Amino acid sequence: MRGTVEPLDPQEGFWSLVERGLADFAAADLDHLVRVMKLKRKRIRYRAELIDGCLTETGLIMSAG
Repeated sequence: MRGTVEPLDPQEGFWSLVERGLADFAAADLDHLVRVMKLKRKRIRYRAELIDGCLTETGLIMSAG
């Protein structure tokens, strides 16, 4: 039996956050879905702790410089 492999792509964590934000969402049309996805993405971009968490899961460390 194979064990589970942790994702090494920080985008996986990011999209997981976006998907959780859409848990109880029903779009009226594709344009509505796109607007909401962009809003969720924008909100995450300005929350450094969420981005740091996505990077930490992968073992990546951001350096200033």
